[in-house]
Order: sequence, then C-alpha cells, then structure tokens
Amino acid sequence: MEKKNIDWANLGFSYIETDKRYVSNFKDGVWDEGGLTSDSNVVINECACVLQYAQTCFEGLKAYTTEDGRIVMFRPDLNAQRMANTAKRLEMAVFPEERFLDAVHQTVEANAAYVPPYGSGATLYVRPYLFGSNAVIGVNPADEYQFRVFTTPVGPYFKGGAKPITIRVCDFDRAAPHGTGHVKAGLNYAMSLHAIVDAHNQGYDENMYLDAATRTKVEETGGANFIFITKDQKVVTPKSETILPSITRRSLMYVAEKYLGLEVEEREVPFDEVKEFAECGLCGTAAVISPVGKVVDHGKEICFPSGMDDMGPVTKKLYDTLTGIQMGHIEAPEGWIHEVCQPR
Repeated sequence: MEKKNIDWANLGFSYIETDKRYVSNFKDGVWDEGGLTSDSNVVINECACVLQYAQTCFEGLKAYTTEDGRIVMFRPDLNAQRMANTAKRLEMAVFPEERFLDAVHQTVEANAAYVPPYGSGATLYVRPYLFGSNAVIGVNPADEYQFRVFTTPVGPYFKGGAKPITIRVCDFDRAAPHGTGHVKAGLNYAMSLHAIVDAHNQGYDENMYLDAATRTKVEETGGANFIFITKDQKVVTPKSETILPSITRRSLMYVAEKYLGLEVEEREVPFDEVKEFAECGLCGTAAVISPVGKVVDHGKEICFPSGMDDMGPVTKKLYDTLTGIQMGHIEAPEGWIHEVCQPR
C-alpha cells in the first residue's frame, strides 16, 4: 500500500476528504447492514430532526502509525461506550458498541493510505457521528437515524511544540446541572461557539467554565478536561456530573498512577484553589495535553510556576508517557491499543 502524496509535515488541523466512509441507517426499529461508500454527501429531508432540534452526537478518536509500522487506534471501545450513553440521553437509537468498533476499523483500514507515516507528527482523525434523519416537526425524537464514520488526516495540534496558553474565566455557562454536559452532544458545542469566539477576540486561547449552580468550582473548557498538578506533584482533576468524561483524561490519570507512581485525585476543585497549583493542562484527543501558563479572572492574573515557555515537568512526563504508549514506544495496558492492520 502506497501512502497518498500529501505533505504530511505541513498538514493543518482541518478537513481533507478521504476515499471511504461508513454509513448505516436505522428504520422500522432496526439498523441495516451498513457498509462503506465513496459518497461523502449526506442527503436528508429539510425537516430532519437533526436540522430542527439538533438531535445529534459524535465522537473523536485517532489512528496512528506506530514505530514498527502498524496502524492502530487508541481505546476505541471507550468511544463506543460513550456514544451509546449519549444516544440514550438524547433518546436516539443506540448504534451497537461492537458494530461501532467494526465500523471505525473498516473505515480506517479502507483509508490506510491516508494514515500519516510514523514520525511525521500527523495522525488520521476519525469522526463517528449519529443523527436523527427523518422529518420531525413536533418536538419529539426522530424515528429514523443515520450513523456515519469519516476520516481526515490532520497535522499536530501545536506547530513548533506545545507552548503554554492563556485562558480566561468565562462569564457564560457551559452546562446546567441535570443537563447534557456529561454527554458528547452536538448542542453542547454549539452553545460554546459564541464564548470561544469572544475569548479569541479578546486575546485568550480558551475559556475556563465554572459550575453553573454556584460559579465557585472549576469544570472544563469548551472541548477539554482540566488536569492540575499540586506543588507536591499530585495529579488532580475536577469531578462533576456536568463534565464530559474525557478518554484522554482517564488515560492520563491511569498513566500518572500506574506508570509514573504519582498520587491522583478526582474531586471538586474550588476556583479559589487554582492559584495554589504548580501546573495546569487541558486534555483531549486533539492535543493530548495543552499546557496552561496563565488564567485571567476578570483582569486578575493567575500565573502558574511552570511558566509561559514550556510544559511543566510533570505535565511533560504525562504527555511523553501517553504518546509513547500510543505510538508503540511504551508497552500499553491490555486493551488500550486496537490494531487495524500490520505493516505491508
């Protein structure tokens, strides 16, 4: 298999159409057989539930080329599980978890020529998504659904290295108690768009959302979970029923404890405590960890001792260990690496 003629080293984080995608439809109470198609267009009724009432959810994961030439995915079973939980919360037909794994496997294998080579810093982004596809004019769940998977090669999230970012304490709320903050619903991201554009316009890289009920506890950003490092090197992550359970964050906490021997803690994090931490990072699929150098609370700056030049030392160890597992340098815990295909 020959790789596509792509300038891998200069890829951005944007959509590039690949050859194949997976499609399956739910109608009359059952999912059809599903399969791969070359057609990248989605054709739906003008009154489709996804267009009228935003009944849609998605996942994001990556396929990598390891050092020994294998193409692998990282913990896709957790993406399957999370999408199932989201679908239940949105009253959508659940795409079976074992079929989810097969669908992402088929799609990555069919687009193996687009998986960037080892050492390029690039990866193949995999986007499974599910939406209500039939016409619904009253406020009700759809009766028909479509599940799809597409892929696109993307460059490293940070060009030239992961430099610490500056974030602000946001005046908008990301998710309400008893709402949908704990699931990966498209509507959550739509609600965050104004806040992130406003943050960028004011010179900030991201938002720090506080809990909507009391606005005293740290929750997450629009698309990533927080991790904090205490001055005695304990790894702390906020706990809340309105935070999305990030697969990257869960993996980092395991790595911190089992690989690096660090103490870990998932608990409520009062905003007043943020100034006491030594390091801060945002974790997610795209960047693994984005180091945070400064938090601005309505003009008042909280500067972390790790500084604005480089990742903090503990954050760097976490990043290097997890990416080492993903790329095959470090032995992975059982079940973390899903092999798509061997070197050809």
